[in-house]
Amino acid sequence: MRTSVTGGAGYIGKELVDELLNAGRDVTVLDVLLHGQSVDELTQRGVRFVEGDIRDPEARKAALEDAEAVVHLAAIVGDPACALDPELAQAVNVDASFALAAEADVERFVMASTCSNYGRMADPTTPIDETGTLAPVSLYAEQKVTIEQHLLKSKPEAVCLRFATVYGVAPRMRFDLTVNEFTRDLWADKTLEVFGEQFWRPYVHVRDAARGIRTVLEAPAEQVAGEVFNIGDTRENYRKLDLVEHIQQQTDRGTVTFVKRQEDPRDYKVDFGKVKRVLGYEITKTVPAGIAEVMAALDEDRFPDPFGQAYRNIP
Repeated sequence: MRTSVTGGAGYIGKELVDELLNAGRDVTVLDVLLHGQSVDELTQRGVRFVEGDIRDPEARKAALEDAEAVVHLAAIVGDPACALDPELAQAVNVDASFALAAEADVERFVMASTCSNYGRMADPTTPIDETGTLAPVSLYAEQKVTIEQHLLKSKPEAVCLRFATVYGVAPRMRFDLTVNEFTRDLWADKTLEVFGEQFWRPYVHVRDAARGIRTVLEAPAEQVAGEVFNIGDTRENYRKLDLVEHIQQQTDRGTVTFVKRQEDPRDYKVDFGKVKRVLGYEITKTVPAGIAEVMAALDEDRFPDPFGQAYRNIP
């Protein structure tokens, strides 16, 4: 089965492509290479690569050629990046997603969404499942909710995956994600400013995120078509304070200050029981193990300038 992966050279994308190749799938990748990524290792392994923008109809057409399944990862990802250019975020995240879905005549269409859709819960101490109220508090999450609702009404083969906040070492590394950023800053003996330290979020390793997508692709259609799945593990809900404490158990470098800011009011604890119950999916890595992994990679100088722009989604 040929699977087309939009954003396949990105943080989750490269891990997913590796999973799919290991499963014996033919893979097409559509990516604009916004962050200067190399795709040499992908093409050497037989991936058909289309360099182009998801907004370009010709690029979408080339990416969909012979595809039997689509995994749609390409997006302006995250609240800060969307807030920086709302018009671009609308064009890429919503308009292009609608167009891709309309053009994709495939057996399965997997849409990458986010647990940020749950926003600020009235009671964040009780984990919320896929049937819970969506309360997005950012443009990025609002757009993901819009896409989900559109797909679930108009595309029977669509599956929407709400990912926990992703972390961990990957070929297209990001240090603008909470676990990775906190670990890097303390490893580098910096002062880490933390706001909303009591707020809850779920976290999932980047490889486990990719495994979640592969699990959905391999499941029988009657189990996943038209469904929404949270991707992560209920035990992996943490407050930012908890993350800091786990990092400090692994290094005595750096200092932490807690500050009061109101820009990001998200506070949600998520239940991931459905994906385990229905598909048998389980994670393989926990946040403490991910922290150790990131520290080891930094110790090995795998990222010569971990504070560089290449490892961020926004300037």
